[in-house]
Amino acid sequence: MRNTPFWWILIGLMILLDIYIFQAVRLLAQPAGQRTRLIIYSAYWSISAAALIVLLLLPYFQFSQQSRFLRSTIFAIVIGLFFAKVIAALFLLIDDIRRGIQWIAAKLLFRNTEGEELQEGTGISRSVFMSWLGIAAGSGLFATLIYGFGNKYKYRIHKVPLDFANLPQAFRGLRVVQLSDIHSGSFTDKEAVMRGVQKVLELKPDLILFTGDLVNNIAEEMKDYMDVFDKLHAPMGVYSVLGNHDYGDYAQWENAEAKKANLDELKTIHAKLGWRLLLDEHVVFERGEDKIALIGVQNISGRKSFQTYGNLSKAYAGSEAIPFKILMSHDPSHWESEVLPSYKDIDLTLSGHTHGMQFGVELPGFKWSPVQYVYKQWAGTYEAGKQHLYVNRGYGFIGYPGRVGILPEITLLEFS
Repeated sequence: MRNTPFWWILIGLMILLDIYIFQAVRLLAQPAGQRTRLIIYSAYWSISAAALIVLLLLPYFQFSQQSRFLRSTIFAIVIGLFFAKVIAALFLLIDDIRRGIQWIAAKLLFRNTEGEELQEGTGISRSVFMSWLGIAAGSGLFATLIYGFGNKYKYRIHKVPLDFANLPQAFRGLRVVQLSDIHSGSFTDKEAVMRGVQKVLELKPDLILFTGDLVNNIAEEMKDYMDVFDKLHAPMGVYSVLGNHDYGDYAQWENAEAKKANLDELKTIHAKLGWRLLLDEHVVFERGEDKIALIGVQNISGRKSFQTYGNLSKAYAGSEAIPFKILMSHDPSHWESEVLPSYKDIDLTLSGHTHGMQFGVELPGFKWSPVQYVYKQWAGTYEAGKQHLYVNRGYGFIGYPGRVGILPEITLLEFS
């Protein structure tokens, strides 16, 4: 990434933002004494220069698996500072547009009959209020992102009641825990992760379903967490599927064979955990004469930016006569792209993938996250006719080592 145009565009944008924001800093510091202004200016440019230097040098440092959290934290702080300045710049831009309009109006109004400018047409000063508002908004965002570092292991249980008219009587009252997006390569606190697993066990589910992204990139990331996730047990078993990160597409490999060997090792890990990995296949659960089907596909995306590996037609084949069907498909965009138009008898689809972007707002009756501008279905329950989709917010985290508003999720699905 260090030599990509995006990287240098980001560096350039940060420099331009620093210069632009400094105009507001200088305005707000004017009432202060000369020594205080010098301290403010020095602090501003020292922080800005440090952020740029870190961003330039970070790709050249090699981090062990254990210290990658440090790298992601440093990167998150720098990028958080960048977005904080973007927010502040938006307020300043609004103010500058106001100034521009006023300046043009003044130029047009303060002219004599011969078209000559009059002396009254003076410049329009920047608004102190808007400058303070911009700095406050940017600082608030940055503080929120720093605060979010402490939320990454605060697992929240979402109890989701589901009522299906065609659910066989023997399966009414079924309790299913869904987990998704563990991303074990991001973890640094084993005890905290174990506390989340204990929360799952305390729910006493009949069935546990994991909807993909066990690792960030490589199977080795699970080495220190095997004795955590092998504790997951349920009377009807633990079933899993693969997510986009599980295929190693975002890591560098010596050759195709090494990449394949990594995926094979990850499949073996699922087995060692005691999880039944569904690779474009289905299983049937029976209680007396009643039956339900669980279908699991490899990653299938409705978006061109993600690779599709799965085959729903193959996984579905043979389940046609089963009266109730649950599909595990990692990417929620698969629901609208294929499930709804072609598989009307799949009653419930379980997905993850979005993490709720690990940033947003959730209030009773209202939820918002920037990810909703990319994914129409991104967290919680969605319905289309008799078909349902549930999108889990993710157990782990990746990239930004924290969560703001969208906490890590353990889902309890209660069927009736």
